[in-house]
Amino acid sequence: MDKEIATFIRYLESERSVSPHTRAAYESDLAQFRDFVRGELDAGAGPEAITHLLVRRWLAQLHRSHARSSIGRKLAAVRAFFAYLVRTGALPRNPAELVSTPKREKKIPFHLNIDEVTALVEAPREPDVLSLRDRAILETLYSCGVRVSELTGLNVGGIDLADGTARVLGKGGKERVVPIGSHARLALSAYLAARNHPALDAPLFTNARGGRLTARSVRRVIDKHILKVAAMRKISPHTLRHTFATHLLEGGADLRAIQELLGHASLSTTQKYTHVGIDRLMEVYDKAHPKARS
Repeated sequence: MDKEIATFIRYLESERSVSPHTRAAYESDLAQFRDFVRGELDAGAGPEAITHLLVRRWLAQLHRSHARSSIGRKLAAVRAFFAYLVRTGALPRNPAELVSTPKREKKIPFHLNIDEVTALVEAPREPDVLSLRDRAILETLYSCGVRVSELTGLNVGGIDLADGTARVLGKGGKERVVPIGSHARLALSAYLAARNHPALDAPLFTNARGGRLTARSVRRVIDKHILKVAAMRKISPHTLRHTFATHLLEGGADLRAIQELLGHASLSTTQKYTHVGIDRLMEVYDKAHPKARS
């Protein structure tokens, strides 16, 4: 299957323009499936020998050590691989089509409350350029709700501080415009002034050597400043995205508007935040309603 997988990965890069992260995930999942197939079938067996029963056996093995969401992603990669082989005429049918996706656990996204997120974004207080950068990063993540890949991909020309907007490139190469809040605009303005207002095609967020900041570096920025907020749990850049969406919903924002701001292709992806809103309503009800306290 090595040749077929390599051809499929090249197709994803050239025709689908997937991100390096997505390409790596597909490659890893398909390599894992290939290794399983090699252990189940003869060494010379190709994709045509794979049945839906074999795919199901693979998923059953994964259930011992993987979350349902991870299994669903791996199955999606295998489905896409076989669909490509069917489309190119290499296979007559897709064996993974008959395998149902495991139901995902309904997890309420963890988010920070107002006091916690305020303490975090205000943690960088020093006047040096790196502290100003860290403050701008934290303010932008919370203000715009962008993914960390969208944040690190921004150039200086991608933001308009006068209009208070940022033009970000999301999943699948889809571009969208998101508003920048007043606090984030001030933080970005101070940071860019400390960098002597770099050229429009320069990376918006850079490291100490002037190179574009990576997603891993953004994670380190957050970890560094969480240490200053003693009561806070360990969080990720995505936690600020969850916090952004939850606070908008609690403030009365329309779910469709939140979907657009987050760049979700499907409303069902955004609807997970409604559970947080309902929990909040139940908490208010339990405290306020006379019968709820009896």
